[in-house]
Amino acid sequence: MEIKNRWFVVVGAVLIQLALGAIYAWSVFTPSLVDAGWTKAMTQGVFATGLFFFAIVMVLAGRIMPKYGPRKVAMSGGFVLGSGYLLAGLFGGTSFLALIVFIGIIGGAGIGLAYVVPIAVGMRWFPDKKGLITGLAVSGFGFGATLWVKLAGSWGSFIELYGLSTTFTAFGAIFMLMILLGGTWMIFPPVGWVPEGYVPPLNASGKTSADEDGFNSMEMLKTPQFHFISMTFAFGASAGLMSIGLMKLWPMVALTGNGIDKVAASAIAGTAMAVFFSLANGIGRIAWGAISDKLGRKRSIIIMMASQGVVVILFQWMAGTPALLYLGATLIGFNFGGNFSLFPTITADTFGSKFIGQNYGWIFLAYGFGGILGPIMGGWLGDMGNFPLAFTICGILCIIAAVIMSQIKPPIKVVPA
Repeated sequence: MEIKNRWFVVVGAVLIQLALGAIYAWSVFTPSLVDAGWTKAMTQGVFATGLFFFAIVMVLAGRIMPKYGPRKVAMSGGFVLGSGYLLAGLFGGTSFLALIVFIGIIGGAGIGLAYVVPIAVGMRWFPDKKGLITGLAVSGFGFGATLWVKLAGSWGSFIELYGLSTTFTAFGAIFMLMILLGGTWMIFPPVGWVPEGYVPPLNASGKTSADEDGFNSMEMLKTPQFHFISMTFAFGASAGLMSIGLMKLWPMVALTGNGIDKVAASAIAGTAMAVFFSLANGIGRIAWGAISDKLGRKRSIIIMMASQGVVVILFQWMAGTPALLYLGATLIGFNFGGNFSLFPTITADTFGSKFIGQNYGWIFLAYGFGGILGPIMGGWLGDMGNFPLAFTICGILCIIAAVIMSQIKPPIKVVPA
């Protein structure tokens, strides 16, 4: 198949990522499972299993993409993800063990296989707009979660009308079809192809294409730049994920402390998370990607991390006033979303686009680390009645991340004589 218009790649990327956003829609199924006798810990167990296999299999997907090609890897991801949900519907129902296997392990693995493909392919077709295209692709992942939540709930009422099993089956079929369709456009451009009028910038070794001498994963892992970028990502992810975990709990405490009754406080805090944070998260992925095409990736990450640090620290005082709470939720969500467009692109800018599929898988493990550090620390300090300290620590980590990023210099690949 020949791609005559590179924007078809963007259409395919968004289709794939919309389906992959299923992992963040898991919360829509949890009330029915709790009603069926599950504990809250069991529902989170399926979600955590899915995230774990997503991150681990993503590294594998990057390694096999050069051998099998992006189209086969993406379509394999669609088949695995879709099959997981189909099997959950046919044989799982409300069985904890079945859903751990079908949705957690198989579904998470399918997402891990497909996730990095649109990012890698999009960067190769759009070297002139890496940030914007990556932002568009990963925004599909964020908005996809909202789509599936609404279809299962208030828009389509799938769960209410048809039950969990049928909803899992229907979603599995839809996910598979969307990814198989989007995957048809997941093809790398011909070697040496560049858009008309585009002049590749010089890289650290003075060549015009990072693809010619890009770092493979083993070479990248030996560089200090890999560790600095990973640390920056981990600190930014910690702050964002900690804020997500406390976005309802802390504002409810702060609002009721300012004389707002508990029912109203719950509604205000829910709006802050479901509307202001969620929309800003999706918009931030596109906006920060486009901004970075103008300002550069390094400068954009420094600005994003520094501003996130300030807002997260101030949020402990903003959360008690509805207008300031909405503003804080918007800014934190906007900056959090930027992580997912800026870190794939700085990985490509630093280590080359040739091996971005495998390299970003390693960088993305930092997000998993942040997903453990931030929420657990926030929950622990919350249990101690000290929510403000959690925001202060994570805000300081973001400011430290901005300083770390400011010190990163391009690596120079040593070629044996």
